[in-house]
Amino acid sequence: MDKRHLWINGKWVEGEKYEPLHSPYTGEVLAHIAQATIEDAKKAIEGAHAAFQAFKDRPAYERAQILANAVHLLEQRKEEAARIIASEAAKPIKAARMEIVRTIQTYQFAAEEAKRIYGERIPMDAAVGGENRIGFTMRVPMGVVSAITPFNFPFNLVAHKVGPAIAAGNTIVLKPAEKTPLSALFLAELFQEAGLPDGVLQIIPGLGPELGPVLNTHPYVKNITFTGSPRVGKEIRKLAEFRKVTLELGSNSALIVDEGIDADAIMDRVVEGAFSYNGQVCISIQRIYVHRSLYETFLKKLVARTKQLVIGSPFDEKTDVTAVINKDSLERLASWIEEAVQMGAKVECGGEVQGPVMTPAVLTAVPHQAKVIQEEVFGPIVSVMPFESMEDAIRLVNDSRYGLNAGVYTRDIHRAFVCVHEIETGGVLINDIPTYRLDHMPYGGIKDSGTGREGVKFAVTEMMEEKFVSIHWR
Repeated sequence: MDKRHLWINGKWVEGEKYEPLHSPYTGEVLAHIAQATIEDAKKAIEGAHAAFQAFKDRPAYERAQILANAVHLLEQRKEEAARIIASEAAKPIKAARMEIVRTIQTYQFAAEEAKRIYGERIPMDAAVGGENRIGFTMRVPMGVVSAITPFNFPFNLVAHKVGPAIAAGNTIVLKPAEKTPLSALFLAELFQEAGLPDGVLQIIPGLGPELGPVLNTHPYVKNITFTGSPRVGKEIRKLAEFRKVTLELGSNSALIVDEGIDADAIMDRVVEGAFSYNGQVCISIQRIYVHRSLYETFLKKLVARTKQLVIGSPFDEKTDVTAVINKDSLERLASWIEEAVQMGAKVECGGEVQGPVMTPAVLTAVPHQAKVIQEEVFGPIVSVMPFESMEDAIRLVNDSRYGLNAGVYTRDIHRAFVCVHEIETGGVLINDIPTYRLDHMPYGGIKDSGTGREGVKFAVTEMMEEKFVSIHWR
């Protein structure tokens, strides 16, 4: 039996119990994963706190070098890492390879940001009584970071927490997603070989409901970073008290396609945004609002292009769509399509369950109150609706409890700026899909999509305290 243990204080530690990890595509057991207990979590946090006492004084160039070493090691093992993603997450291998490319880039950005942690000069004499004083701010590491990550980008979304934490001089306790722990555990010895001191990175797979309370309330934990559902995010916010918290939560990202757009020119991009990794992406296109003049043409081309997607094994180089993450997700997706149809929606293509796979679905005439519009689908389903005016489209986009990313294709610069100002999301992408993300850009939402920002530079800032210094020099 292939057992994978806990990584605590630079050593593999056996767990009290192990759970089988199944392939979403074949159902085979990939490994048996140690399940951390509350006591294991406490031990990891205490070890991270002890390691912080020395690591906080490591100079920036040393932290940068450790991250650069990790980049070099991951580059050497990138195919191995991609195959881990394909195995445990059922991500098509070509998409898994792209995730590793992004992961390498994310750690490289973190290495660079470790050397760019600046403060600010404050003009003290701008106020009466500030004469003969110099004021400035400096950013200092916080301590132990508690990180909880999702299954859909098991390497790169971990990198967006681990990389900035190390760059800032913090230590980090990582609880990876129950469905994809192998990607996180892969990092343990890699970072040790890169020169990261023992205890700086702790990795404790386990159940969120059991470990969450200690990870979010232990007195040594100073910062919490979580990517997952709004329901869990709200619970974390309640538990966190005065700790700094970054929450990257759900979305039902919308795309507006204005009149005059060449549907052929954007169709591959739209299909990619809707169905990459089976739509299991926080910023997948879930809702498409198309100007009435273009609607029929756009819909016809979208359905035709969607039907061309290749369904198969995640290890097949041609595969575009494969198994969703588990049976529960599959059943939920099917029930949401059924609900929409009962409310009057039409399935233009797809939506069929084939073993562990749902064929990519395009829906029309979907009522605005349907779950596939209002909730986060997180699956291969996209709804397409016509609009008459840009004001109508913006109103529909904003009529949502989510606000992460939105995309707008338009040839009118005035309408573009109206969208920038009026759409209620953390990011508005003009002439691109909402699924577009680079790893150094600020990324985060409003409303139920979360608080705080990721993107390496911005995550580093979230993970540090700002200290003010005043010197009365004469």
